Amino acid sequence: MIAGAAASKRSRQARADTVQPGSRSVPSVTPGARFRELLAGPPFIAADCYSGLTARIVQDVGFPAAYMGGHSTSMMHYAIPDYGVFTSTEMIEIAGRVAEAISIPLVVDADEAGESVASVHRAIRRYERAGLAGVHIEDEIDPKHSVWDGPLLPIPDLQARVETAVNARRSDDFVVIVRSNEFQVDNGGGTGSLDEMIRRAVAAAEAGADAFIPTFADEQQLAAIAAEVDLPLGGYQALISGLQFTLFTGWGVWVAAEAHRRVASHIFEHGDLPPDFGGDFDRRTLTDQTAYDDVIRRWAERTGRPTRPLPW
Repeated sequence: MIAGAAASKRSRQARADTVQPGSRSVPSVTPGARFRELLAGPPFIAADCYSGLTARIVQDVGFPAAYMGGHSTSMMHYAIPDYGVFTSTEMIEIAGRVAEAISIPLVVDADEAGESVASVHRAIRRYERAGLAGVHIEDEIDPKHSVWDGPLLPIPDLQARVETAVNARRSDDFVVIVRSNEFQVDNGGGTGSLDEMIRRAVAAAEAGADAFIPTFADEQQLAAIAAEVDLPLGGYQALISGLQFTLFTGWGVWVAAEAHRRVASHIFEHGDLPPDFGGDFDRRTLTDQTAYDDVIRRWAERTGRPTRPLPW
């Protein structure tokens, strides 16, 4: 029995020491720690994704981090507007699948992270357990971005949510970013006041935030905010002067929806694919197909089953 156990242990160790083709190494540091390293380095872009496959593409292109926005993910998976009806539970479930598919850190739009500070506490713990690098929490009040012309969350309530999120995380590596929509007047709760944006940035820092996103701030406004608060500043589009990072979002789902409509319309009208259809993508790389092929081939050979070459 002892000899058999020793042999089994050696066999398991040998398998553990063997790196299989297509396998991804287990990170030696947390996703949050890797994102914090990015925050401490040169300015960078975390690119838009809404699924495991699109996150793999972002990683394959070479971006150092990925970002899942609430509007993109809710539109792609549920075809609903970004009015706060997309729940934390739904985002956490999808984000966990996405984080599993990549090795670069993933940051997620947590919206308000729930209805109350109790909801924030539970949501942050679940986001962290799902393997994310961090989340951002915003100061909108649901139903946000809708026909209701509501205000932003009062600063004391915002600070309470941020403090709850910071205290809820199990590891200090997990990144809590605060987003303010003070400059989002047309379909947000803001008034456009730079002074109010600065007050919200200072309040976020006092509550323990790791970074701050003043949505739609220009270079001059970023400079004014940076003069009052010592936090990395982020945005959502181009990496302009004053930004340490941008969660470059919105384009992924638009590109996918437009391409799908174009091809679907052509098939509906002509009964076939358009002549300029590009065909298949590199599924072998983007789905780790080689690793699965190797597993199945070893099983077939070990058990005397036949194998065959694949056309892709």
